[in-house]
Amino acid sequence: MNASIAIAILLGTFVLLIVMKCPITFSMIISTAFTMLYIQVPVMTLVQQMSKQLNSFSLLAIPFFILMGEIMAAGGISSRLLAFANVCVGRITGGLAHVNVLASMLFGGISGSAIADVSSLGPLEISMMEDAGYDKDFAVALTVTSSCQGLIIPPSHNMVLYSTVAGGVSVGSLFCAGYVPGVLLGISMMIMCYFISKKRNYPKGEKVPFRQALQVTKDTFFAMLAMVIIIGGVSGGFFTATESAAVACIYCSFVGFFIYRELKWKDIPVVLGNTVKTLAMVYALIAAAGAFGWVMAYLNVPTLATQLLLGISNNKIVVLLLINLILLLLGCVMDLAPLVLIMSPILLPVVTEFGMSPIQFGVMMMLNLGIGLCTPPVGTALFTGCAIGNMKIEKVTKALMPLYIPMLITLFLVTFIPALTMTLPELIM
Repeated sequence: MNASIAIAILLGTFVLLIVMKCPITFSMIISTAFTMLYIQVPVMTLVQQMSKQLNSFSLLAIPFFILMGEIMAAGGISSRLLAFANVCVGRITGGLAHVNVLASMLFGGISGSAIADVSSLGPLEISMMEDAGYDKDFAVALTVTSSCQGLIIPPSHNMVLYSTVAGGVSVGSLFCAGYVPGVLLGISMMIMCYFISKKRNYPKGEKVPFRQALQVTKDTFFAMLAMVIIIGGVSGGFFTATESAAVACIYCSFVGFFIYRELKWKDIPVVLGNTVKTLAMVYALIAAAGAFGWVMAYLNVPTLATQLLLGISNNKIVVLLLINLILLLLGCVMDLAPLVLIMSPILLPVVTEFGMSPIQFGVMMMLNLGIGLCTPPVGTALFTGCAIGNMKIEKVTKALMPLYIPMLITLFLVTFIPALTMTLPELIM
């Protein structure tokens, strides 16, 4: 067996199938099967490794987080978060732009999904901004980019995914690590929105009367309590991530049915159907990536990648910049979940060589791949936002350009300042 030929078969077949627009799950399975046939490993090992990858208790958190996002969208929680954000920042210059960012920050702190954010808040945010005189392409672009806060502000089911493939990194620590970078990303985007709004003369919002603001805050309290249940439960050691997600699902259902009364029994089949559809895609990816990753480990691909990157330079700054560039480029052509599953085992040994914590690297990876969700040609958040706003991708991509700046600045700060990600986990966990 020639290891170089085996690696070429594995990666070459995978890339070829991706170029042919074969679904990523099938691309990984087919390339893995061909490689196993070449290296004379029983193909039954493929099935065993796929099953083994799914045999993890921590993965049970993912369906609950997905279900919770669907319940929130159907139960009236999204609109109340938007109203609360308007009370907080709506009166600033470019008020609705700030409302958009803050609402995504709050929504991400409960659902943890960028796509759920765009799908749930997008129709409300885009129409509100357009009616107020904002350019529609800017409204769509901001809705898309602000949704990426949900990937790093806990709870994020992609963090659970990373924890699994990174060798069981504490989910609670990852959750705590995402807070400061998530808030920093939101603030930096608001600063950019302020300057854009000044330049384009976007309007301020009206100041909300005190009594109305109090009522909105009271309504939003029950929605925000879901975040306290999840983060407080995990950080305080009362729940595992899976248990906290399950409890939060029950709580959000109670709020939707009995407090806000916008969740109806007729909505449940749609909510469960959307959850199962999303979960089937996620679990299929995880299973396929388990077998793909096993073959990469068998062929020592992570070790070879580490040696290659360290061979280019032994300077920490150069290597970390190179890793960021690789992830940003890959994020343009592949979706987030498969990249987490494929690249984590390859790049984690490299960054740990330089003393970077797996927790810090997890946040750095999520931010990199979150930017990828906003970039063509395979940016799912970008596609979703354009579909909701009925806008051409080319026009929205042009409006996105200035909004990439705060995202990249936050990425570099997270990469080179460990305290941004490590202070809270060290204090709380």
